[in-house]
Amino acid sequence: MTPPPAYGSFHLTFFFVGLALSIFLAWRLRKLNDKQNRFLLIGIGLLLILFEVYKISFRYFVVYNRDISKIWWLFPFQLCSIPMFLCVIAPLLKNKTVSGAMYDFMLAFNLFGGFIAFTEPSGLVHNYWTLTIHAFVWHMTLVFVGLYLGFSGRAGLKLENYKRAVLLYLVLCGIAFGINCAFWKVSGGSMNNFYIGPANSPLIVFKAICQRYGWFINDLIYIPLMCLGAFLFYAPFCLFRKKFPIRRKPHPVT
Repeated sequence: MTPPPAYGSFHLTFFFVGLALSIFLAWRLRKLNDKQNRFLLIGIGLLLILFEVYKISFRYFVVYNRDISKIWWLFPFQLCSIPMFLCVIAPLLKNKTVSGAMYDFMLAFNLFGGFIAFTEPSGLVHNYWTLTIHAFVWHMTLVFVGLYLGFSGRAGLKLENYKRAVLLYLVLCGIAFGINCAFWKVSGGSMNNFYIGPANSPLIVFKAICQRYGWFINDLIYIPLMCLGAFLFYAPFCLFRKKFPIRRKPHPVT
């Protein structure tokens, strides 16, 4: 296929229809009990895992003609890949502080990441319809999950809880950087989880910073800006909590 242009009819139609549907469903499902919540999130997580297996398999067999050296950059530990793991893990945890941190992370960072992907959609459009649809559906799913967790009161209860989302983000950054370094040689320098190096960031603006000042200086700018951007999506759910009534008892906050 010819990749659809940014802010063309496909892009804008999918975004506005998908956003409206996500808001509608997230609001309608906000009163699910804990058992129903587990079923919903685990189902979404497993579905995302299947989508990821398809994407990697398609690229390996079709796009790269079974050349395994070309798929290292697809290692599934990007920021927007994390929900497929957390959606399965968080509902099963008995420790509500840890699961709450995961929920807050998905509300803040993945809701933010999902929106940002649609504002600069170069990473969403591809030369194949299935890969393009996969990317659009995947990131809109992140938007839905974030909205659902916020509307349901499983995340975004208090502003001070945001610090645990940031802490989890920093831990994941550390893991991502370790993976990047561990597979640096075998991947030919293409491994760049979380876009924090040591490879240069492919993201607009940050790519130029990396090229001029290096990945480390870029991280000193990029990571705080990510935290700030995520906070702007997290804060409204805390400030306007009274407008989102919760019938069930929320998770205890420690």
